[in-house]
Amino acid sequence: MRYAQGGGLTAEECARREKVRLEAAEWIEEGATDAEVAARFRVTRMSANRWRRALAAGGRPALASKGPGGARCRLTPAQLEELQVLLEAGPAAWGWADQCWTLARIAAVVHTRFGVEYTLPGLDLLLHRLGWSVQGPRGARRSGMRSRSPPGGRRAGRK
Repeated sequence: MRYAQGGGLTAEECARREKVRLEAAEWIEEGATDAEVAARFRVTRMSANRWRRALAAGGRPALASKGPGGARCRLTPAQLEELQVLLEAGPAAWGWADQCWTLARIAAVVHTRFGVEYTLPGLDLLLHRLGWSVQGPRGARRSGMRSRSPPGGRRAGRK
């Protein structure tokens, strides 16, 4: 699932979900089963059971939102905007003759410009969050498909 701005929930959505968990805690404390809680709050029984266990282990504070998961971005919002501009300028602006950005090249630019090192998978996640995607060589998939014949050895369209 992809969220707006590339990931996570807004503060309002986090607060709404926390409110649902706290309302469910009241039902759980009154003796409702996981199935009843799940049906009432339109969640899975697994979620209801997870809330029950968290409530038993740590009380209501255990149901509070913990904020967005995962590692925090090492670039500031201003640096992310600048990175967008740098990427749009193309690799030639950084001395590469061809017009192909690679993860290694982008990692080098990020390290040179911002002094921040990313692993290639980490950089891939960051770029996807910014709306960039990996693209293979043009026609590579189509040329492979052209050489295949359907079962029976006949090509489509011929009789």
